[in-house]
Amino acid sequence: MSTETAINIDREKGNFSYDTQYEYDAGIGLNEGVVNYIADVKSEPDWVRKFRLKALKVFWSKPMPTHWATKDLENIHFDKFRYYLSKGQQPSRSWDDVPADVKETFERLGIPEQERAFLAGVEAQFDSEAAYSNMKEELSKEGVIFVGSTEGLKEHPEIFRKYFGKVIPIGDNKFSALNSAVFSGGSFIYVPPGVKVKQPLQAYFRINAENFAQFERTLIIADEGAEVTYMEGCTAPKFETTTLHSAVVELVALKGAKIQYITVQNWSANVFNLVTKRGLAGEDSEIKWIDCNIGSRLTMKYPGVILKGRRARGEVISIALAGDGQHQDTGAKMIHAADETTSNIIAKSISVGQGRSTYRGQVYIPKHLKGCRNNTECDALLINSNSRTDTYPAITVRGNNNSVQHEASVSKVSAEQIFYLMQRGLSEGEAMSLTVNGFINDLVKQFPMEYSVELKRLIDLEMEGSVG
Repeated sequence: MSTETAINIDREKGNFSYDTQYEYDAGIGLNEGVVNYIADVKSEPDWVRKFRLKALKVFWSKPMPTHWATKDLENIHFDKFRYYLSKGQQPSRSWDDVPADVKETFERLGIPEQERAFLAGVEAQFDSEAAYSNMKEELSKEGVIFVGSTEGLKEHPEIFRKYFGKVIPIGDNKFSALNSAVFSGGSFIYVPPGVKVKQPLQAYFRINAENFAQFERTLIIADEGAEVTYMEGCTAPKFETTTLHSAVVELVALKGAKIQYITVQNWSANVFNLVTKRGLAGEDSEIKWIDCNIGSRLTMKYPGVILKGRRARGEVISIALAGDGQHQDTGAKMIHAADETTSNIIAKSISVGQGRSTYRGQVYIPKHLKGCRNNTECDALLINSNSRTDTYPAITVRGNNNSVQHEASVSKVSAEQIFYLMQRGLSEGEAMSLTVNGFINDLVKQFPMEYSVELKRLIDLEMEGSVG
């Protein structure tokens, strides 16, 4: 594939916003009135309204997490966010029909070119709702559904309701409850039995407004023997005030199905990125998360797989880059619930300046299972003396018929190493970039070329002036 069509995730690429007139605005603050406003605007069925109101009560009843990233979370003030903003448009099937300011936003981000070059379908969300949603005609003929969650709920309720909230229940955590109360946007995908979607489907989530909180809800179902790759990109402008992003993603892979979910999130430094992602893997199925976290003030995200069917496979490949003043608290969860299931976790983090990275993982294999295997690798690279990294693996294995291995390493880029490379004609920034790219190279190879090229460019940018 040509790298000319690559997704540009340079840090400044997304740092712009437009003065936008919204037709629907739920106002500032969170209460039952806001939840009912969202349900009314969307003309949702009664069961969804009840689901939302129940979730709001659960959210208020749960305390803020006190053992993870406590200091940063204290800076989230739920009464200061706007929870729903929409221009009132239906998702367009043609870029020409997208409102001018929204279209210009996605054109500056390069999304239409990406669709033409290498994607099977694209959804583009602007604040609370999808502005564009389209898929190649041949996939529609095969029965593939790729629409926004709002459309999925209305047009395919028999599939949507069957799986919605089943992988991640309302009460899973405080932020999954918040999402369940005020969710809007996200993707709904259903791939029929035996259909293999050869090109990726992509969604792009854009925050434009200040003091805004985005709560997309994504549900992907791959029926028996089906295969699909989904790519997700996210950006937001730099504001002086806090922005909240709290998504929920549920994946369901039925017997023999394969789902690959790729994320590159490049949030600005004012964003709290608090996301819950989990997949349910049936017999002989495979769910793979490829996760790249860059930017944000704080990210807390631990993609997981419940290995429910025999011989199911789950994998999390994770890269986190914590810049100066940022905290990447990321990891993975693997719950083995059937015999002969396999899980693999490979996590690499880079901490720059006073950046902090944390790996937090959970692997659980109960006593009655046999033939289960897990491999966990956690490697961290510190760029400066003030950088910090922490690793908290929780691996519980009961019984004697399973196999688990864990490896972790922490290394620091030495002045001698940089000096040696500089003697070969590289600048200080180039030497640092080469070292960091070498550290993550084996994982970057698993990203599509359109992403891997841009990850290298972003690292080149981050490494400028990082020594010292």
